[in-house]
Amino acid sequence: MLACLDLEGVLIPEIWIAFAEKTGIEKLRLTTRDIPDYDELMQGRLKILDENNLKLDDIQSVIGTLTPLDGAKEFLDWLKSEFQVIILSDTFYQFAGPLMAQLDYPTLFCHELVVEGDGRIADYRLRQPDGKTKAVAALKNLNFKVIASGDSYNDTGMLKEAHAGIFFKPPESITHEFPQFPVTHTFEELKNAFIETRARLTNGC
Repeated sequence: MLACLDLEGVLIPEIWIAFAEKTGIEKLRLTTRDIPDYDELMQGRLKILDENNLKLDDIQSVIGTLTPLDGAKEFLDWLKSEFQVIILSDTFYQFAGPLMAQLDYPTLFCHELVVEGDGRIADYRLRQPDGKTKAVAALKNLNFKVIASGDSYNDTGMLKEAHAGIFFKPPESITHEFPQFPVTHTFEELKNAFIETRARLTNGC
């Protein structure tokens, strides 16, 4: 049995929202909760960075002030004691390092930024399109049973692909669109959902 988790909004704060609060640029608050098309979202972000001469160091300085969500480390420690765990995220390795250290370096699959010598973020490079869904499909092909949890539009593919999916603190608009997934709001609820789902899958229900 394997657990796949989203990162931002589940274990750590939304990095772009934190950066928006620091810079005062309201449009940087948009995330995959708001815009389902990831390329549209990222191209908009890159344009804003260029217009405001913001570089990778500017974002990393904000990331350095962030900590995991309250209870996230304890939940992840518990989850790793009960399941094999893989974090599937649409963040970037250049962003994730400091926060991964605070979570004791769980396995993370994510993307890369294309950064020029002066620190300008020129582009981004996906590991592959719809990588979360394809990662879950590949794990299933290795005969793992997969339980997935996330909070945004870009998580719904992996939730549908997994043997079972669980929402964690999603916006109501997404829960109405995908009513098949149970909704949890606290780490204790998420823990109990993993326990109950494992029992159901183990019993073949």
